Amino acid sequence: MIEVNTFFVETHTHLDLIKRDTEEVVKEAEEKGVTKMVTVGTDLSSSKIALEFTSRFRGVYAAIGFHPNEIKILDEQKLIELEKLAKNLKVVAIGEIGLDYYRNPNSAPGQLEAFKKQINLARKLNLPLIIHDREAHQDTLKILAEEAKGLKVLLHCFSGDLNLAEVGIERGYYLGIGGVVTFNNAKKLKAVVGDVPIEDLVLETDSPYLTPDPFRGKPNEPKYIPLIAEKIAEIKGISLKEVAEITSRNAQNFFGI
Repeated sequence: MIEVNTFFVETHTHLDLIKRDTEEVVKEAEEKGVTKMVTVGTDLSSSKIALEFTSRFRGVYAAIGFHPNEIKILDEQKLIELEKLAKNLKVVAIGEIGLDYYRNPNSAPGQLEAFKKQINLARKLNLPLIIHDREAHQDTLKILAEEAKGLKVLLHCFSGDLNLAEVGIERGYYLGIGGVVTFNNAKKLKAVVGDVPIEDLVLETDSPYLTPDPFRGKPNEPKYIPLIAEKIAEIKGISLKEVAEITSRNAQNFFGI
């Protein structure tokens, strides 16, 4: 049972991709205690939509950027436009950006270039980074070590092992934990969650993807954040209230909200 005074921060949703009335989506999330959320752009168009949502909903903030699978359309003019958008006060991060070698490993050179350019933009504007890393752990860590010193970093949808988690935490990075932690076969992620301090974790859904059990197979939404928190509480042997309070504080400190 979620206590009335318990609130959560959703650090990664794609409100533009949820095929339901956004007002209802936000309202239902708030009813579950998810009072703040960050909706994330993956290209210029979705980043603009994310900003529109921030003007409609008080508790919604935006992260903007080009996902590694979208970098083929990132040119200098779009980078200039992205910088203009990023100056809005409700833009709280550059993301999601990073590397994805799962779908098209041959695009690695272009991905690396786009990744570096967007890190430089974050540095210029003093904004945190939301990092997409899929089957590119070593290159991701290398680029971040070289280019992102002094910047806040969130490893979105963390998929690495305990060693990778420890390297990230040693550098001051946060780990984004989503619905995968509720899956029966997610032994590696559960081990990571069990071993690392709760002070290094934040909650996310990546909705409409990666819906937690028992709703797996249906579209994900921010309202399912408490299910992720409950699983983390179970794994770590602490209260749901403690998970909510600490992860929310982590997220607020990271994004400055």
